[in-house]
Order: sequence, then structure tokens, then C-alpha cells
Amino acid sequence: MELGSGGSRLKEYDSRIITSDVSPGIAEMVIDARQLPFADGSLHAIFLTHVFHHIPDVGQFLREAERVLVPGGVIGMIEVAATPFARFFFKNFHPEPFSPKLGWNFEQSDSMMDSNQALSWIVFERDLTRFEREYPGLKLEEKRHLPWLPYLLSGGVTRRDILPKAIVPAIIGTDRGLSGLYPLFALHWFIRLRKALTAKVKV
Repeated sequence: MELGSGGSRLKEYDSRIITSDVSPGIAEMVIDARQLPFADGSLHAIFLTHVFHHIPDVGQFLREAERVLVPGGVIGMIEVAATPFARFFFKNFHPEPFSPKLGWNFEQSDSMMDSNQALSWIVFERDLTRFEREYPGLKLEEKRHLPWLPYLLSGGVTRRDILPKAIVPAIIGTDRGLSGLYPLFALHWFIRLRKALTAKVKV
């Protein structure tokens, strides 16, 4: 199931994916991430692209996600990273707030704009000990920075192609050569959580 599908084309690659959004008329289902309308252990995976930081109570989402996933099921998300460049970029050039000092919850009246782009860093880095304590059935399996140079040079958030397609391979090659700089410059990261194969009791 894909949360916050919007204009996503993910279903084109796998017809089994259920698309969803908080607004009607956009996807197959209208779903609030805090109350997933699925039976226990019924989903193999939950995908989110720039959605996690829009959920005003991510603790409740994580509880619901753990409930509906099969043992070994995964949550995969692409989110805003918290590298030095990302902090500068999203604080100064993006309309949504980037507030690393806040907690896991925030007030929301507009599901598109009321958010905290620092939320994935808060939960999975700053408060990782809390996450591991409160959700022992979910394991943080991967947290990987994503390419930043191709994203910016391809137009990034503007969706306008800045450079000719002919030089895209060279840009990608340059980015790979600069992969050591990802911890400083990456704008996004991929995070994967996996539900334990056997139930764990919270101590």
C-alpha cells in the first residue's frame, strides 16, 4: 500500500499496490495514516514518499503500520535528510517548516502544508533510542542518503529540466564520484523498517 500516492506512478510497476491519499478523487482509497483500514497482518509493505513528515502523530502511524504488516513486512520511505546542506536548503528555499527541535507531534489544519520536514531525523536519529524502546517489533534496517547533485541539476522541486538529457549520464557519474559527500550534501534519504518475524514484548 502506498500512502499519500498523489500523482505517483508506482502502481504501473506493480498492479498489486493499493494507492491512497488523504484527499478524495486522487487515489483508490482515502486513508488517514493514523487509522489504517486493514486487518491485522494483511499488508506486505507500506510505501511513503515525502509523506512521513506530514503525519501529525507518527507514533500512532507506526503502531498502525506494525499492526497491519505481516511478520517480516516492511515500511519504506523517502524523506528529507538532515545533512548540513539539507538543513540550509529546506529552511530557506522550501515553504514547509524544518524544525529539528520539535517533538513527534504537531498541529495540523492543512494536510499539504502543516508538517515538519525534520521529522524522520527526529524519530530515526535524534530519538532513535525512544523509537527502539517503544516499537520493539519494528527494526530500523536501512537509512541511506540519496543522490543530491542529479536532483538539483534536473530541476529538483521545480520539476523543470535544467540540463540537456544527453549529459545526464555524466552528471550521474559525477554524483557517484562524490558519494563520500552525501553525509554533508544529500537532501533526501531512504529509510526502511522491517516488522519482526516473531512478536516482541515491550519492556
